[in-house]
Amino acid sequence: MQEVALMAPDISCDHCIMSIRKAVSRLAGVEFLGADAARKQVSLRFDESRVRLDEIEQAMEDEGYPVVK
Repeated sequence: MQEVALMAPDISCDHCIMSIRKAVSRLAGVEFLGADAARKQVSLRFDESRVRLDEIEQAMEDEGYPVVK
């Protein structure tokens, strides 16, 4: 399992966090750990043998929350 913290500057509220949680939870092998709207950060744990980081980032972008690298 790998843990990452992704920066998503468009996160502004609890609704944003719920939307991201829903989007990434659809992906096999992803566990949502939490998010901080003030820091614009999402923390995830994922099984890299089941899902790639770029797939997680794409799911967030599709939901309207692009990841900044």
